[in-house]
Amino acid sequence: MPGTARTNAAALPRRSPARRTLQNRIGPFALARALAWLRLCAIAGQTGAVLVSAFWLHLRLPLPQLLASIGVLAAFAVFAAWRLTRAWPVSEAETIAHVGVDTLVLGVLLYFTGGANNPFVTLLLVPIALSAATLSIRAILAVAAIAGTAYLVLMRWHVPLPVLDGEYDDGYSLHVIGMGVNFVITALLLGFFINRLARALRRQQLATQRVHERALRDEGILAIATQAAGAAHELNTPLSTMRTLLPELRREHADDEVLAEDLALLEGQVDRCRDILREMVAFGQAQLSQEPERIDVAHFLHSCTERFQLLRPEAELDVQVDDTTGHLTLHVPPGLRHSLLNLLNNAADASALRDSHEVLLQADCDGDWLQFFVIDRGPGFNATDNDTQLGASGKQTGLGIGLTLAVATAERLNGELVTRNTDAGALVCLRLPLDVVSPH
Repeated sequence: MPGTARTNAAALPRRSPARRTLQNRIGPFALARALAWLRLCAIAGQTGAVLVSAFWLHLRLPLPQLLASIGVLAAFAVFAAWRLTRAWPVSEAETIAHVGVDTLVLGVLLYFTGGANNPFVTLLLVPIALSAATLSIRAILAVAAIAGTAYLVLMRWHVPLPVLDGEYDDGYSLHVIGMGVNFVITALLLGFFINRLARALRRQQLATQRVHERALRDEGILAIATQAAGAAHELNTPLSTMRTLLPELRREHADDEVLAEDLALLEGQVDRCRDILREMVAFGQAQLSQEPERIDVAHFLHSCTERFQLLRPEAELDVQVDDTTGHLTLHVPPGLRHSLLNLLNNAADASALRDSHEVLLQADCDGDWLQFFVIDRGPGFNATDNDTQLGASGKQTGLGIGLTLAVATAERLNGELVTRNTDAGALVCLRLPLDVVSPH
């Protein structure tokens, strides 16, 4: 279950360019998909209606012209289905063109079957109803103009509809039957496809909300990074002062073995702080250059475990990786190593809650995915926790950004972060697509 936030996309300004772009992308594409399905239903229904009228009701209809029109619509349906699989966005103008083709074919069919006197002429209203739920006012007016023009033309020019043989020679019986069938068809089409459009819009709006929430979260991470850069710059001066004074203090108190050991330990910690600052600078430079580090998985895990052991010398880290995965060349993007270290550090904190220092790190390939498993021996995740709040299973202290940074890194690499409880503790799985982290 990848980490997702829950804020509202309504935070976008009502008249902002981002909101207008969002509406332009969601509405036309959703309508185009609905029209694609509706077009298939229309082809089946029109073919059935023509065949039933000609061979069962024995109406004298121009079959070649009618079937040719349906064939044109079928060819356009194939093209429209192919078009929806392309990457470029669907515009309102293109959607209006789709409606125009559908209306033109329906108009030709109505022309040969009575024109405006055909009870199925009200099907011209269906595209208007669907457009009203998804398109802008201008687009709706354009669709209405197309349907209205078709109706006016059919009122003036059409081939009279043949009548049924029987008692009512004036065609009234056929018209009533057609009105009943048309009512059922229109009700089903509007109910089904408007519901389908509403569901598609809700799904796409939810996806857009997640993009907006991700942007807000990234802004927060950028603010933290800015503060970290400022702190690193300011810490460099006192660290340099301590590195200068500590050797002198060791020389002055060389006869005090206990104090000398403490000063040596302190000097080592100061050196470690200086190395961390250098790593931060190197990481920032790598982030700006966007140049991934090329290394195999085994050496990548070895470098991560070395840094982790320096940070948490008390932790008992067990690394498991098979030979195939270990020899896989990895293009390590900026941030991946820090994300994995955050997960290991969280796992160590969680294990400590049960007086344990065991942490298990596993790596393997599952199809097209590279997976890093971090398993602790802690109390596990609470049932009320969610992906955006977890720092470590059962962990009550910390800044609360470790898992957030890991989720952000996973999403930036088109991956995901999965969390669940195990019999021993909690498991966090960082899943990354191989074509991103190991393209060759």
